[in-house]
Amino acid sequence: MSITVNDASAVLRQAVRDTIRKRSLLFLIQGGVMVVAGVLALLFPALMSTGLIEVLGWLLVISGVFQSITLIGATQVPYFWMQLVSTALQIIVGYLLISHPEAGVVAITLLMLVLFMVGGIARVVFALMIRPMPDWGWILASGLIAILCAIVLIGNLPGAAAWLLGILLGIQLITEGGALAWLAWRVRNSVTTGL
Repeated sequence: MSITVNDASAVLRQAVRDTIRKRSLLFLIQGGVMVVAGVLALLFPALMSTGLIEVLGWLLVISGVFQSITLIGATQVPYFWMQLVSTALQIIVGYLLISHPEAGVVAITLLMLVLFMVGGIARVVFALMIRPMPDWGWILASGLIAILCAIVLIGNLPGAAAWLLGILLGIQLITEGGALAWLAWRVRNSVTTGL
């Protein structure tokens, strides 16, 4: 028995729908926390410059912990390992920012660059895998914005300021959190509409 690409894609999309539907409340909470963390990251450069690196670290750790909670029991989801690596990287980068705030801005910028690029690529791949689902474009847009943030950082090496990191992190967290919450909301409310 042979399976076509369309059949395999349909099975994949259904697995994603089922996982999101089962854990939609967690995904909604995660998206909300990420949006709040993003807003805080946008506000901190204007409010304070010292300690910003530690604050960014805590925002990354908290966001990464929520993201890892949503991955518990979701090993059957396609590209689970890519999402897991992205989440682990987010927590590790956050921990490094907390434990070594005196580290140079260049090192922190490089870590953020890797975080944005890996996370962005993971979301673009995920969006393309769920493409026929309504609102898949929001996930794609959040991935492309993360990649764009990485490119902006590349263009500002080696002297990217801490405020630039905060702004880019805020933008990335808001777009990723908003896209995730919107997708979870749509799938959660699609039980009767047959998404």
